[in-house]
Amino acid sequence: MQRREFIRGATKAVTAAGALAALGCSKKAESSTPSAEGKATAAEAPAIVGKQVSWRLASSFPRSLDTIFSASEVLAQRVASLTDNQFKIQVYAAGELVPGLEVLDAVQQGSVELVHTAGYYFTGKNPALAFDTVVPFGLNSRQHMAWLKEGGGLELVRGLYADFNAISFPGGNTGAQMGGWFRKELGGLSDLKGLRMRIPGVGGQVMSRLGATVQVLAAGDIFPALERGAIDATEWVGPYDDERLGFHKVAKYYYYPGWWEPSASLSFLVNQKAWAQLPKNYQQIFELAASEAGVVMQARYDMRNPPALTRLLKQGVKLVRYSDEILTAARKASDDLYAELVAKDAGYKKIFENWDKARHEMFGWFGTSERAYSDFSFQPPT
Repeated sequence: MQRREFIRGATKAVTAAGALAALGCSKKAESSTPSAEGKATAAEAPAIVGKQVSWRLASSFPRSLDTIFSASEVLAQRVASLTDNQFKIQVYAAGELVPGLEVLDAVQQGSVELVHTAGYYFTGKNPALAFDTVVPFGLNSRQHMAWLKEGGGLELVRGLYADFNAISFPGGNTGAQMGGWFRKELGGLSDLKGLRMRIPGVGGQVMSRLGATVQVLAAGDIFPALERGAIDATEWVGPYDDERLGFHKVAKYYYYPGWWEPSASLSFLVNQKAWAQLPKNYQQIFELAASEAGVVMQARYDMRNPPALTRLLKQGVKLVRYSDEILTAARKASDDLYAELVAKDAGYKKIFENWDKARHEMFGWFGTSERAYSDFSFQPPT
């Protein structure tokens, strides 16, 4: 659905239901702004009352990672508040219904109506699914959303998920991620050979090409593996989540930048049959609520990461920049991988060419005023 079409449709549906006030068109709407924790209640705004609907949402993430997990909670709270609790979504953390890395199978089979996950977890099913989340040396969070909403990316991504009986909706972004925790400092590119590292998606494929032994572990399994030496390094998200997972207790070298994840876009995936059975006005409400959940998620990361990094540094964590040697080799390995996939997969080629054109154009623009300002103003902590 194109952005302008969605806005027209949403306005029409809400007007017909007499709920424009709930979406910011009256003084009452001003008082319905979510609290600092992003919560909303049915009493905050007039609701669109209709058919009773009950869905289950399976997340790929544990409750302990409250920022990323809370996107699902914000979605459920807003949907309920705008329908007078007629449309209810029960949120389940990873492992409560299905393992975190099996949620795509669950929504495809219809055992749950909805999941919250990252497309790059499922590149084994289709390598192009990585573009739904992020690929190495790809787009930052603003650029990725621009590509999805205005560059045709969302239509292409939805075409991929159609093969899995699902329809996707952007569901938040972590922003630029860090480059991982290492038990020992890297002296150079040669130190990656034989290194055992937890890293999923295309980033993992690139690390493998650089000589690392790659593993994919769910969030709850990473710390024990790192602690007992089953892996030498891991990546996750950034300071706030990484601190909560305790990586700094067993690995002191914290690398940046996260070249494989200059952003990481999450998705709400809805079973196609469940979506088709949803009343049209509920569909509009769901899309609006998903958009809000995404905004809240990134805002929380942007506010929580800075003080978390400060706390980590005070505990003896050493912040280390990847060497130009490693970054250059990683970029070449990434470009080589893309070229190989383009050559053998027409579907991958279609989405890559659209994405790569947008990347080239946006990097040119962001490399002018945005870069000049950030180079002058943004300085890492010491």
